[in-house]
Amino acid sequence: MPVRTALAVMAGKATGSLSRLTGRGGGTTFPGDVARALDRDVLRNLARDLKGGAVIVTGTNGKTTTSRLVHALLEGLPARVVANRAGANLIFGATAAAVAGAGLDGRLRADWGVFEIDEATLPAAVDEIQPRAVLVLNLFRDQLDRYGELELMARTIQRALEKLPEGATAVLNADDPRIGELGAHLERKPLWFGIDDREAGAQPLPHAADARTCPRCGAALEFDAVYVGHDGEYRCPNGDFARPPLEVAARHLRLNGLDSMGLNIEGQLVEARLGGLYNAYNVTAAFAVGRALGLEPLYIAERLKNVAAAFGRQERFEAQGRHFTILLAKNPTGFNSVLRDSVELAQGKRYLIALNDRIADGTDVSWIWDVDFELLRPSVQMIVPTGDRAHDLAVRLKYAGVKAEPPEPDLGRALDRIIELTPEQEHAFLLCTYTAMLDLRAILVRRGWLKPYWAT
Repeated sequence: MPVRTALAVMAGKATGSLSRLTGRGGGTTFPGDVARALDRDVLRNLARDLKGGAVIVTGTNGKTTTSRLVHALLEGLPARVVANRAGANLIFGATAAAVAGAGLDGRLRADWGVFEIDEATLPAAVDEIQPRAVLVLNLFRDQLDRYGELELMARTIQRALEKLPEGATAVLNADDPRIGELGAHLERKPLWFGIDDREAGAQPLPHAADARTCPRCGAALEFDAVYVGHDGEYRCPNGDFARPPLEVAARHLRLNGLDSMGLNIEGQLVEARLGGLYNAYNVTAAFAVGRALGLEPLYIAERLKNVAAAFGRQERFEAQGRHFTILLAKNPTGFNSVLRDSVELAQGKRYLIALNDRIADGTDVSWIWDVDFELLRPSVQMIVPTGDRAHDLAVRLKYAGVKAEPPEPDLGRALDRIIELTPEQEHAFLLCTYTAMLDLRAILVRRGWLKPYWAT
C-alpha cells in the first residue's frame, strides 16, 4: 500500500474522530474530503483490498434502504462489510466509509463493500471502486436545478455501466422505461428485475409521471399496470419498445400497512419489516443483487426477514405517549408514494409535513405542485406545514382543498404542535424532505427520543 494512502487514511480517521467528538457531525463525508486531498487515489487503493468485491447502488429513490438490505445479505455469509450506511452518497462519502473501515497501515479491513452512490457520481465511483455489481433502482425527476432532465441522468448512468469491469453485472429495474431503454444499449446483458402483480398495479399513471413516451418513436406508452410513479408494465403501441422480460420477479404481494410485507420471488416467500409498495421494489432489487452474486434464494429470504428501515425512512419513535413515523419524501414520485401508502395502507389522519429548499433538497420547490396532496382531503384530520418553505407548502395545501394549521417554519415548534394535536396512544406521520428530515432527527436526538443517524 502506498505511503501516501496510509497517511491519507490516518488523516481521514482523525478528522472523523474530531468531527464526532466536537458534535459537528458523524464523520460521514469530511474525512473523505481530507483523505482525497492527500491522496486522490485513496478510494481506488482501498477498494482493491475488498476480497469479495463491491456493490454499488444508485437511482433516484430507495438507495439507503436497499443498500441496507444488500449489506445484510453479505454480512451473513459471514463477511466483514464496509458501507456508507448514513447515506453520504457522493464520492467523498464513499471514501469516508472506506477510510473508517481501514487500519492505520492503510489497508481496508473488509471483505465486501456496499456503496450507495448519487447518479451523477456513478461514473467516478465505477472507475475507482471497480464493483462486482451495480444496481440501478429507478429514474424519477429530482433536483432539476442540479441534474437537469431524466435523459441526462440516463446517459450518465449508461456511460458508467459501459465501463464496468469484466465479469461485473448491471442489475436493472425493468419496470422503469428510462432504465429499460438505457439497458437495451449495453453490450453485456443486464439482470432485469421488477414486479409482476397486476392487482398491486391497479392505480392509474399519475399526472406527474416522468416517462410517458416511447424512446424510439415518441408514441405514448401503454401501461398494463402502474406500480410506483411511471414504473410498471409498459409497451409501445407500435411495437418499438416494451418492458424487458423479468429474470427476478416479485409476485403475490401482501402489504401489511407500513409495518411489513410478503412477496414471492423465484418461488420463495420473502417477508420484510418494511411497508409500502415502493419498498417492494427495494426488497426485490436486493434479492436480484443477491442472485447476481450467486446467493441462494432461501438464504436471501432468511437474511432479508429482519432488516429494519433506515433512519428517516419509516423510522418509528414514541414521545409523550404518542406514536410517530418519519417518512422521507424528496420529489413528486416519492411524495405521492408515501402519501398514498400512509393514507390507504396505514389510515394516516395526522401529519407534519416539512419542506426545505437547500442544496441537498433542490432549491426550486415548484415541484410540490406535482404532488397529489389532494389524496389527504377525504380522511386527514390535521396537518402542520413546516420547514424553510412552510408558507409555500401551506399555499399548495390550500389549493388542494386540504385544511391545515397555520404554517410554522420552526421545526421544533411544529413538532410540539403535532404532539399537542395528537391524542395519547394515537399515531402521526412526519413527512420531510431530506435536510428537513436531518434537522428533525437532530431535534429528536437532543430530546432523547432517537439515536444519532450515524449510530443507527
